[in-house]
Amino acid sequence: MREWKRAGALLLSMALLAAALCGCAARQTPEKAGEIDLTAELAAAELVPLAGTAAVATTLMPVASGTDVRTNDKAAVDASNPKDGYVMVKWLEGDSAKLKVIVTGPSGSKYTYNLSAKGNYEVFPLSDGSGAYQIGIYKNVSGTRYSVAFTTSVTAQLRDEFSPFLLPNQYVNYKADSQVVKKAAELTKFCKDDLASIKAVYNYVISNFTYDKQRAATVQSGYLPDLDAVLAAKKGICFDYAAVMTAMLRSQGIPCKLVVGYSGSVYHSWINAYTKEKGWITNAIYFDGTQWKLMDPTFASTGKSSSAIMKYIGNGGNYTAKYLY
Repeated sequence: MREWKRAGALLLSMALLAAALCGCAARQTPEKAGEIDLTAELAAAELVPLAGTAAVATTLMPVASGTDVRTNDKAAVDASNPKDGYVMVKWLEGDSAKLKVIVTGPSGSKYTYNLSAKGNYEVFPLSDGSGAYQIGIYKNVSGTRYSVAFTTSVTAQLRDEFSPFLLPNQYVNYKADSQVVKKAAELTKFCKDDLASIKAVYNYVISNFTYDKQRAATVQSGYLPDLDAVLAAKKGICFDYAAVMTAMLRSQGIPCKLVVGYSGSVYHSWINAYTKEKGWITNAIYFDGTQWKLMDPTFASTGKSSSAIMKYIGNGGNYTAKYLY
C-alpha cells in the first residue's frame, strides 16, 4: 500500500442528507422562486455531531488545480480532480451568510455540509463511487429556507475505490504538517506492514483517549473535529475518535473510511480500514493474531476493552452504516 501511495502521489498531480438538485425547481413555489425548504435535510444533519454515546512530505493533499472551475457571482466549484475523489467549493459573495453544500451521488446518497463564507476552498468527498454527482450551494434566507446560489453536475471516474478515502476533507481535516500526521508517522515508524500500522494507531488511541462527556452534552449541529486539539487533549466524542484515527491512517497511505451510522438505535461513528492482505476490514477492532474485531475506538476505550464491550462491538449486526466520509 505504501508503494500504491507513492505512485498515487505522482498520478494525482497534487500541485467530508439533501434533496436531489434536479428536483429543486419542482419544489419552488411561485411566490418563492429560487428558494427551497431544507427542513428535512437540516433535521437529518442535526445528527452529524455524533454526541451520543509515513513521512509528512509524502502525505497526499487535495488542491484546487483550476483546470475545471464552474462559477457564477456567488460561488465556485473546482471540479478539476473528481477522479481523485473530491471537489472543492468556495463562497464568493463575501458576506456572513449561513451556507450549505449538498452533494448527491450516483446511487442517490445525499450529503449535506456547511460551507464557510470566508472565501476559501473547502474539500468535499465523492464517496459514492464512480458516476454522476450533483453539487449545489445554498444560501439561507430565513429559518430552513435557502436560496439556490449555484448548482453543477460532475462526472467522476475514480482512479480506484480508495481515492476518496486517502485525502483530508471537511470531516477529516488535516494538513501535511498537522500534529496528527506527525504522531501517525511516529507511531508507524517501525511498522513492517499496514496491518501493524493500523494496530499501532488503534492501540494508541484507545489507550490514551477518554470520552469527553462535557462535549457530548453540549455539542451543536455543524460540529467538526479539530484533530490537533483533540490529540492534545486526548479526549473527545465518538466523532473525534474516528476522525483522528482516519486522519492518522490516511496520512500513512492506508485507505480509511469514517463511517457514520447507528449502533443499535444510537447514532454513532466508527472506521473501516483497508490493507492489501485483508481487503476492507469492516468488522474489526483489534487483531489478536487470529481475527479482527469491529474497529470502534470509542466503545473499546470507554469500556476499557471489557469482555462485554468486546463481544458487543465484535458483532457486526449491531452496526448499520449510513454515510461515508
